[in-house]
Amino acid sequence: MHAFTRSEDERNAAMTYRLSLLDKSPIAAGKTAADALATTVAYAQLADRLGYHRLWFAEHHGLSGLASAAPEILIAHLLARTRRIRLGSGGVLLQHYAPFKIAEIFSVLATIAPGRVDLAIGKAPGGFPATTRALQAETAPGKAGEFDRKLVELDGFLHGTLAPDHPLHAARPIPAAIVLPELFLLGGSVGSAEFAARLGWGFVHAGHHNGSAETAQHAISAFATRTRRGAVLAVQAFAAESRAEAERHVRQLAFQKIQFEDGHSVNLGSSEATGEYVRQYQAWRGNVGYRIVELQPSVLVGAAEDVHRELDRLHRQFGVDEFIIDQPVAEREARLRSIELIAHARALVAA
Repeated sequence: MHAFTRSEDERNAAMTYRLSLLDKSPIAAGKTAADALATTVAYAQLADRLGYHRLWFAEHHGLSGLASAAPEILIAHLLARTRRIRLGSGGVLLQHYAPFKIAEIFSVLATIAPGRVDLAIGKAPGGFPATTRALQAETAPGKAGEFDRKLVELDGFLHGTLAPDHPLHAARPIPAAIVLPELFLLGGSVGSAEFAARLGWGFVHAGHHNGSAETAQHAISAFATRTRRGAVLAVQAFAAESRAEAERHVRQLAFQKIQFEDGHSVNLGSSEATGEYVRQYQAWRGNVGYRIVELQPSVLVGAAEDVHRELDRLHRQFGVDEFIIDQPVAEREARLRSIELIAHARALVAA
């Protein structure tokens, strides 16, 4: 019995991080987008009851397996259907939009539900070349890629801090939120961590996209050094009643990374999606060369106690104070049961 006993200091150290969730509204085999969105609603309501700190909705475009094109709509819908959990974007893909419009949307959301809204910003296009072109068809040439400028302007609109000589200085989002959304930049590099620190935003390291421990350590340390704050680490995790059952669910999760000679790269979940992406990209950018690498995702998988053991290890290794859990499994009951098991196991450890 003593072999399983942890000291009070060890238990407290293990519980000094928060658990949050990322939802992409994945469409399970044989199901529809409407089914996926209904699962997202149930997922949010269960997470709210279980005590998760926040739930973010991803933004993707033109991907047949995901129904997650408009996180701001899901946030508004679920603010009315949950009680305490923070809801936000994970993240808004700012390259497609005017910063002022994003400031307006999230000012309205934060006015509806003060203290419960997050705004996390992502840099990627989040979809296939054809949908990227469609989203950016009405923007001025060259403007879509000016991510740094857009993020600085968004921050200025939200805080009312654009310089007097800025051409958009007089623009004000109305209503102005009394309690601003909590602001985060999603990224996988030291540069993103440093940019978030300069703006005074939180930083989320995309460990679910880039599983490199060395990259994570450099980015998280850079943010902590400049802010004296902990970063958030996004991870893929899935729990079931046993390790064998959990591993059965994630066994087929290999993905492909396309690396184009012009420096562009993207991860996709099937050979069919890879082939279509290459076709669209070359039609857009010319006959640029590429190579495809087969990869296995980094997933914390097992019984809930196994998942917590790994989260505790990452907490100690990187000093992060919050995890955003992205579950790579699409089936409704498996997804709901996983977050239930993880929440209950955490409560048992704390007790």
